[in-house]
Amino acid sequence: MRKIVSGVLVLVAVIHVLPLAGVLGAGKLFQLYGVPLQDPNLVLLMRHRAVLFGLLAALLGYAALRPDWHRIALVAGLVSVASFLWLWLDAPGTNGAMDTIARVDGVALALLVVAAIAHARGGR
Repeated sequence: MRKIVSGVLVLVAVIHVLPLAGVLGAGKLFQLYGVPLQDPNLVLLMRHRAVLFGLLAALLGYAALRPDWHRIALVAGLVSVASFLWLWLDAPGTNGAMDTIARVDGVALALLVVAAIAHARGGR
């Protein structure tokens, strides 16, 4: 069971590390999200968001190697993907990039639920 949890945490860490590229600026953020960002304040906020995704990816990756960290990483991953999906459902008219992120997060959510069940059944 621990291998299932660890494997899922690695996969979800990879998903969460991808937005870290947004720290490179507005051009990279446009590539990631398909939204032109010209307001320097919004660029700053989105670059900071990229850093936070990197932090979450680091937590998930570290926890994959530390079974005693599985629970907190599962909670963090579940909150991340579930909150995006919830917000996405309440945001009609999103672009294709956002819809792709929602599909990827949907897969991540399913994997995290499986991992949480595995953890609860003995992955501690």
